[in-house]
Amino acid sequence: MNNEFGLRASNASVASLGLGNVAAAYWNMSPAELVEEAIVRGEGRLVDSGALAADTGEFTGRSPKDRFIVKDSITENAVWWGDVNIPFDSQKFDLLYHRVCAYLAGKEIFVRDAYACADPKFRTNIRVVTEQAYHNIFANNLFLRPTKEEVLNFSPEWTIVNAPGFKADPAIDGTRQHNFAILNFTKKIILIGGTGYTGEIKKGIFGVLNFVLPHDKDVLSMHCSANIGKDGDTAIFFGLSGTGKTTLSADPNRGLIGDDEHGWATDTVFNLEGGCYAKCVDLTKEKEPEIWEAIKFGALLENIVCYDETSTVDFSNISKTENTRVAYPIHHIANAVEPSIASNPKNIFFLTCDAYGVLPPISELDAGQAMYHFISGYTAKVAGTEAGVTEPQTTFSACFGKVFLPLHPAKYAEMLGKKMKENQVNVWLVNTGWTGGAYGTGSRMKLSYTRAMITAALNGALADVGFEQHPVFGLQMPTTCPNVPSEILNPRNTWGSAADYDQKANELAQKFIKNFEQYAEGVSPEILAAAPIAKS
Repeated sequence: MNNEFGLRASNASVASLGLGNVAAAYWNMSPAELVEEAIVRGEGRLVDSGALAADTGEFTGRSPKDRFIVKDSITENAVWWGDVNIPFDSQKFDLLYHRVCAYLAGKEIFVRDAYACADPKFRTNIRVVTEQAYHNIFANNLFLRPTKEEVLNFSPEWTIVNAPGFKADPAIDGTRQHNFAILNFTKKIILIGGTGYTGEIKKGIFGVLNFVLPHDKDVLSMHCSANIGKDGDTAIFFGLSGTGKTTLSADPNRGLIGDDEHGWATDTVFNLEGGCYAKCVDLTKEKEPEIWEAIKFGALLENIVCYDETSTVDFSNISKTENTRVAYPIHHIANAVEPSIASNPKNIFFLTCDAYGVLPPISELDAGQAMYHFISGYTAKVAGTEAGVTEPQTTFSACFGKVFLPLHPAKYAEMLGKKMKENQVNVWLVNTGWTGGAYGTGSRMKLSYTRAMITAALNGALADVGFEQHPVFGLQMPTTCPNVPSEILNPRNTWGSAADYDQKANELAQKFIKNFEQYAEGVSPEILAAAPIAKS
C-alpha cells in the first residue's frame, strides 16, 4: 500500500512511540486512499455528494467529564484545576499508555504528520496515530497539511494516539469510565481511547494551544471565527452555539480566515486549523451555501442518516444525534484565505442569543466591559422539548469556550483587553436573540437587521452616530443605524411595558453577577467595575 508521497514506513518508525509491534503503519495516505480503506474496512460509505459518511458509535459528542490533564511540574501551578480541568496522575498515565500500545499490537494503524497554527512563528508539528482510517481523514481535514518536502524531514512536537476500540478499566486506569482524553504536557502526548468521536482529536490540540500560546508565547488563543474584508480589515466573531457565529462570519464579500479556532499574536490573527468542523443539522443549500458546497469528495460526514434506499443525506434526521457534523479542509470553502493569516483586527463581535429580550441588538463596549462580557460568555437558549416550558435557559461559558481553557479565564480576558487597547479595536456586543419581549412574547431579531448592524460596524457607519447608555448594563447603544429601524436599537422601547422590561433586565443582571462570583478573585478592578447594576 502506497501513499501520495510514495512512502510506507516500517514498524520501526513507530517503535519510539511504543508501537513497534503493530502489524503495519501506513503513513500520510492520500484522502482517496483513506476513503477506500475506510469503505473496505466497513467504517463508512460514500453519499451521493462524494463525501464519506461514518458513524462514531457510542459517543456522538465530546465527553467533558472524561477529559483530563496530567498534573506534574509543568501544570501543577499553572492550570486552572476544577470541573473543567481534571487532574490525572502521571504514573497512571504511563501505565494506561502502555496498555493502549499493547492493545494496538498486531493491528494496522494509520499515521499522519500535520501541524497547527498558520503563522509559521508559532507552528506546532503534530503526529496523529489512529486505529481507524476515517479518524485519519479527519486529522488530514482539520489540521494544516505539510508539503511533501516538509513530510520527508518532519519532526513532531506533539503526538496524538487515538484508539477508539480500547476501553479503560476505571479500577485499574484511574479514569471515570471506559472512555478518556488525556493531555500530558511533559511528554507532549494526547491519549484518546474508548470513543470514536473525532472532535476529541481537534479539541485535544486546541486545549494544548490554549495553554502553550498564552502561557509561553504571549499569544491569545481564541474560540472564534474570523474573516477579512477587501481592504484588509480583520473581524473576529465570538459566540456560543446557536448565536450565529458561523452564519454571520460566512460573508460572500469577505474572505474566511477560519471558523472556530484562532491565535492573536503581536501583529497577526491566524487560524490554528486547516479545516472546518461544521454542524449540519437541518442544513440546506439556501441557508448555508458555503457549507453545502464543501460537502464533496474528501469531506467526512458523521452520524448522518440517508433517505431510505438512497445515498442522499437527510440533514433533518437527528435519530442518531442532534450533533451531526461534517469535517472538510478549508480549501473546500470558495472564499477561504490561504495561508489563513491576517492583520490585527479592527472589530470584534461578541454574539449572544438573548432569549430574555433584554440586551440591545448592537452596543459598543469599553475595555472593561469587553473583558467582563468575554469572561461571562453569555447566551440564553430557548426551552427544549418539554411541553409548557417557555422560560429561556441561561448559559454562561467563560471566554465563549470554558470547556477548552486550561488557564484561568482572567488570563485570556486580560490579554484581550491589552490587545484591544494597543490596537484601538472596536468591540461590539450583538444580540441575535429576541426583541419586543422575551421568548414566547417577543420575536427573534431579523437576520437582515443583524447583518446590517454588523456591516455598519465594519464599514465605520456607526463612528459618527449618537449613542445612549443602557441604564442597567452600561452599554453604549447607537441611536441610528443604516438599514435598521431606529426604534429597535433601544430594547426597552420595543417592549409593551417598560416596567416589565426593567424587571427582566434586573433579573438578567442578577444572573450575570451571580455567575461572575466564581471569577471575581482572579480579575482586575477594571473588569469588576464593568458589572451590571442590579437591584436586590
